[in-house]
Amino acid sequence: MSDTTSSTSAPAVPRFIENLSETRIFGLGLPIFGLFFAIMLLAIATDTLPKSMIGAFIVIMLFGELFGHIGDRLPIVRTYLGGGAILAIFSAATLVYLHWLPADVAANVTTFMKSGGFLNFYIAALITGSILGMDSHILVKVGARFALPLISAVAFAALFAVIVGWCLGFSAQDAIVVITLPIMGGGMGAGAVPMSQIYQQLLGQPASYYISILVPALALGNVFAIIIAGLLDGVGKRFPSLTGGGQMMPGVEITENQSKPTLELLGIGLVAALSFYVAGQILGAVVPLHPYALMIILVAAVKISGLMPGRINDAAAQWFQFVARNWTFALLFGIGIAYTDLGQVIDAISITYVLIVLAVVAGAAVGAGVVGKFMGFYPIESAITAGLCMANMGGTGDVAVLSAANRMQLMPFAQISSRLGGALILLLASLLVPLLFGGQ
Repeated sequence: MSDTTSSTSAPAVPRFIENLSETRIFGLGLPIFGLFFAIMLLAIATDTLPKSMIGAFIVIMLFGELFGHIGDRLPIVRTYLGGGAILAIFSAATLVYLHWLPADVAANVTTFMKSGGFLNFYIAALITGSILGMDSHILVKVGARFALPLISAVAFAALFAVIVGWCLGFSAQDAIVVITLPIMGGGMGAGAVPMSQIYQQLLGQPASYYISILVPALALGNVFAIIIAGLLDGVGKRFPSLTGGGQMMPGVEITENQSKPTLELLGIGLVAALSFYVAGQILGAVVPLHPYALMIILVAAVKISGLMPGRINDAAAQWFQFVARNWTFALLFGIGIAYTDLGQVIDAISITYVLIVLAVVAGAAVGAGVVGKFMGFYPIESAITAGLCMANMGGTGDVAVLSAANRMQLMPFAQISSRLGGALILLLASLLVPLLFGGQ
């Protein structure tokens, strides 16, 4: 008698089910994340969600992490449009636009983001940690040499935008302020968000008005930066004399010191970020610049002078990493609710707008490449790092651009562009906007 049972194997688990069981959102397995999400939805449905920081925080964190997780895995969105960052913003804006998110919930999130100060809280950590966390030798030595290609990238981007805008009937002021500066500003959290605050103070319209115009520029700029990076890789293969094959210049190697995070250092980093933010507010009361710009100058001066103990520098960097890791998608979802009017975004998109965005990104690459060559850099590597990595969406954009160019080893230089370049643009915005619009 044959033993049929011994030859029978258990049915294989479908790959889809296996992938779901391994999926984690915000470090949580799907069942636990789903449970927390269901609790939030039940509170919204029964009108028991706290109308306070707690209610706002759970909404932006859970929704933000969900859409961020999805966006980072959608092929086209992930590769060209900024991934989870852009999906978190536009999903929130869509929920509000279609009235799928209750008005009282949206109002609570808006209060938390604006008068509640969560946006400023995030930006304080960003500015303080990103600058204090860098090696001072990068700021002084490489930064000094790298500064001119960065500035040239901005100048050429503005020049190209003004020329194309003039040909299409778009004002030079708007081409620079509304399109060029935001694209070159280091992404969403480091560029468009604080810039909208600066514009609100200097130009009078609410920050939500400017965010709705700036967000599509960032998304389109990211797409063009990735495409041009791939084209430059091809140019380098065709003309080897223009490239170092991923080496920025002979004999330069940049590394960042990585210290082990501790609970104590996170607390110190929080206090340092808040203190520099308050110092910027104090200076802003007597100096005619935006407090963000003054904060940047102050933090950079302290870092370069070596006045801040290394332990505090590490603490500030760790606090920024904690904030960025845990609250970036939350911040972006909140931005989508509080600052992004989807109707204005739709109205802003036009052929003229797209062509000016393309001109900005192309100008950045040309300016950085040409001037970088005179500074001793390989022109293609300079165009990619000082140009395209200024014109993308920050950290995720850096990865996408360098991947398209097959030059991931240039990430330290890309980070200089995203960090210091973004700070430079905020400072320029504070100086240029009054000059360009002072008579209006």
